[in-house]
Amino acid sequence: MNLLAALRAHRLLAIVRGSDPDAALTTVLTLAEEGVTLIEVSLSGRDALDVIARARAALGPDATLGAGTVLSSDDARSAQKAGAAFLVTPGVSDGIATGREFELPVLAGVMTPTDILQAQRLGADALKLFPAGSAGGPGYLRDLRGPFPDLPFVPVGGVDAAAAADYLREGAIAVGVGSPLIGDAAEGGDLTALRERARAFLDVVRADARP
Repeated sequence: MNLLAALRAHRLLAIVRGSDPDAALTTVLTLAEEGVTLIEVSLSGRDALDVIARARAALGPDATLGAGTVLSSDDARSAQKAGAAFLVTPGVSDGIATGREFELPVLAGVMTPTDILQAQRLGADALKLFPAGSAGGPGYLRDLRGPFPDLPFVPVGGVDAAAAADYLREGAIAVGVGSPLIGDAAEGGDLTALRERARAFLDVVRADARP
């Protein structure tokens, strides 16, 4: 898959992490039903590889379903076997090179200019600015785009709907959203509320994409 094109087109990456595998799977499927196209299942969640495999079986081979919190080459290999179509790392890790080996696109975690240069050198397809909120929010992205004006940044961490709009205005190609979108759904919580939040975030990213 072309991860960069998908991020530019859809602008929202949902991040699912939960301690209840069945609820996490239901969360993934509910998001897909609501039109959230890019979904990442974090490997730090319980039985995450099984959740990815079950979601892949339910959504079919063309779904843009990825694995997050890829810390190592072993993580990357396991995610690929489970059916992940892309990988997301929290930092510059061996998972980037292994992802390239398996021809899986990688959204690589960065925070500093040094991280950015290293991730580029390793062949990352896009750059996950993490933790974006703690690093300085939209203002920090604006500062980074001074020396790196053309790089594809995806802020993650503390991104609510208002912040999502701000990041997109500052030039992010997409935003990655975990708990402000997922809430308690991946723990067996309210799916109606999840649907409402998904629609609200989709409204934000679609509004920003209009001419």
